[in-house]
Amino acid sequence: MDETRRVVTHVVEDYVKAIYNLQQESETVSTTDLSRRMGTSAAASSKMMKYLASHSIIDHTPYHGVKLTPLGTQIALETIRHHRLLELYLQQALGYSWDQVDAEAEKLEHHISEEFEERIDRMLGYPAVDPHGAPIPTRDGRMPPGRGIPLSEAPVGSTLVVCRVSDRSADVLRYLAEIGLTLEAVVQVAEKKPFNGPLTIRIADRDHAIGPDLASLIFVEPQPAAD
Repeated sequence: MDETRRVVTHVVEDYVKAIYNLQQESETVSTTDLSRRMGTSAAASSKMMKYLASHSIIDHTPYHGVKLTPLGTQIALETIRHHRLLELYLQQALGYSWDQVDAEAEKLEHHISEEFEERIDRMLGYPAVDPHGAPIPTRDGRMPPGRGIPLSEAPVGSTLVVCRVSDRSADVLRYLAEIGLTLEAVVQVAEKKPFNGPLTIRIADRDHAIGPDLASLIFVEPQPAAD
């Protein structure tokens, strides 16, 4: 355990978390993918991959990308759990907006103890999702499935509820808040232009046109039937 703590630095946690998130998007994670996500050079990412592989945190096959080992997955999920609990704490206890919490949690996630994590979890009522609707990994290291389908895949005429939004861009989150496309917002898909054109969505009787790339970052589910 002491050896693991020595090996798992803050930088290692950042890389492992990035690999985990990239694995959710693609079966293969390349050095190019990782360096782009981390904002580092390919050489720096390649050096880190070799380090992670030497400590059995990833399996690295040259020219075939990397994959987290069970140890790597454990490290990633613990880091993500800290991050998402902190995001919710920052929002609910300190009044941060949903576009601010990611950057602040990024700074804090490496520094909290397991006891502090447990106290936050208990104070928040053992939440299942973060401020963006993303599932919070369980204490025993399981990641619940994410809810919803991308809004870009929703059929025209459907009435849906926003249940999850990608938090990768603070600018996107601010824009979505401006048009009312936040968690639990009711959305109607009014129109889809052909050939990968924009969608027209209706929120609170107002129409908005959004591109398919943006719509793919918003996850929705059917509106619950009225009692």
